[in-house]
Amino acid sequence: MSAAVRAGTCALALAVAACAPVYWIDWQSPIGRTHPLAGKIFDVRADGFISPRELVDRLAASRWVLLGERHDNPDHHALQARLVRALAAAGRRPALGFEMLSTDQSAALARHLARAPKDAAGLGTAVGWQDTGWPDWADYQPIARAALDAGLPIVATNLSRAALDAMRDRGVAGLGPAVQRELGLDQPLPPAMRAALAGEIRDSHCGHAPAAALDRMVDVQWARDARMAESLARAGRRDGAILIAGSGHVRRDRGVPVHLVRREPGATVASLAFLEIEAKGTTPGDYLDAGERLLPYDYVWFTPRIDDVDPCEKFKKSLERLKKS
Repeated sequence: MSAAVRAGTCALALAVAACAPVYWIDWQSPIGRTHPLAGKIFDVRADGFISPRELVDRLAASRWVLLGERHDNPDHHALQARLVRALAAAGRRPALGFEMLSTDQSAALARHLARAPKDAAGLGTAVGWQDTGWPDWADYQPIARAALDAGLPIVATNLSRAALDAMRDRGVAGLGPAVQRELGLDQPLPPAMRAALAGEIRDSHCGHAPAAALDRMVDVQWARDARMAESLARAGRRDGAILIAGSGHVRRDRGVPVHLVRREPGATVASLAFLEIEAKGTTPGDYLDAGERLLPYDYVWFTPRIDDVDPCEKFKKSLERLKKS
């Protein structure tokens, strides 16, 4: 990007110290950089495109800000980090929660930050990130650094590993009555939402999700979103919170927003998904799933693709093992 373009972007951006470039990035993902949607931000309800400055203004006005990603796309992490910095520059002091951190990592996280409150690089090792199966901590480190530079608290949000094991063994009953009430899981999941979640899980597992386990997988997904919402509500009492999570978790129709609004009726929630472009998808409407009238987010930021590998082929062996389990 030329110096002139960078300067123009900076002039349009929300004023920050030294007018640092907050909204543009040099794309790291190689596919579709010249696609007509790449870099554009779509306001779903207004049915139109908005500028990065308009987006930050709207996110800054929302108590809960949910940033959905493809986990292995570096551009999504770079934009998330820049948005965290922009919200801090706008005067917000939210907590920053990660889907990738489970609540049983909270103690290790707290010990590390008490000992080294600005050390984003060492945070991954401190919580055992390398053993979790998520992409390298280096991908997420810039997001954590943005939070620590601004003095924002970082919190673990997801179900503990013990809770996940209990649910896989006994379903929702494995959590116990008190936790079920705490997370709002003592009420049955509406049939239409259960069916939609089951379809999403079936599709994401390329048809390899064992039929006998599908109901339990739906319960786990619902419980994970409920725990993330509870963690955000608890950590964000001062000034709300930002969540870093997969795009499926930030859907307004059946993700974390449903649980946040149930906890705090009238709360302002902004859901932003970073979506990779598709060669034949040249308008936002091309990204609707079958039966959808609107994209299930408040905003969509279109980015280049990290690869063109069919995920069903990419994870074929592990998915086939899942089906046999």
